[in-house]
Amino acid sequence: MLEEIKKTAAWIRTATNDFAPEVGIILGTGLGDFGEKIEAVCTLDYASIPGFPVSTVEGHKGRLIFGTVEGRKVVAMQGRFHYYEGYKMTQVTFPVRVMKLLGIRRLFVSNASGGINTSFRVGDLMVITDHINLMPNPLIGPNLAELGPRFPDMHNCYDKGLIERATAIAEREHIKLQYGVYVGGTGPTFETQAEYRYFKAIGGDAAGMSTVPEVIVARHMGIPCFGVSVITNCGLSDEVGDHEDVQRQGRKAAGNMETLFKAMIREL
Repeated sequence: MLEEIKKTAAWIRTATNDFAPEVGIILGTGLGDFGEKIEAVCTLDYASIPGFPVSTVEGHKGRLIFGTVEGRKVVAMQGRFHYYEGYKMTQVTFPVRVMKLLGIRRLFVSNASGGINTSFRVGDLMVITDHINLMPNPLIGPNLAELGPRFPDMHNCYDKGLIERATAIAEREHIKLQYGVYVGGTGPTFETQAEYRYFKAIGGDAAGMSTVPEVIVARHMGIPCFGVSVITNCGLSDEVGDHEDVQRQGRKAAGNMETLFKAMIREL
């Protein structure tokens, strides 16, 4: 696996004329339009990148965008991979490994999620303060010792300094933020009412089907992470949700997320 990661990173460096990003960004369902705000110098379709999976989910364009945001070099995944698509966890997290070798020093992640906390409303932005992993751990198997330790610590999994910076920016920009614990499940079904009650009982504030594997792998490699969930439905309500609505609500909230991410990147 390590050799595959190195080969893909080397291919991308050649394809991008040795573009060296400082920040990696993963854009979730309905949030891909942020990629259009990047001053792109190179865009690669996943299908063209050796070793890369291909995104199969509607709302995920499947492109790797290299460029600048607020003068900082970034690489953004316009669409991610999910365990429920049938990929192995090593494939789901493969792009994060590659981004590390390309040079990123911080990872920003976003997702659309179902609200568990009853104080949340559709359209809220929830800064992820911690997570609960209900998926297979992506570090199961031989350890890639060159990239990180066998038993990585997950304290401060979501960087406290970045959360403090986000809070200050949100106050300045008049953006309402919620804070909470993200529960990552396998999907692809939306959760039952009983599952949402269970997630609430174990300490969850929002639930989704992504993000956790990527963050675990990033922390394994020592990359500080910052995560935001867009609350696209309220899981404990009687409303029936669907994927189209999740995309729609994600796009509505994308403006505030864009403002937050751009200001944070500018002030790194």
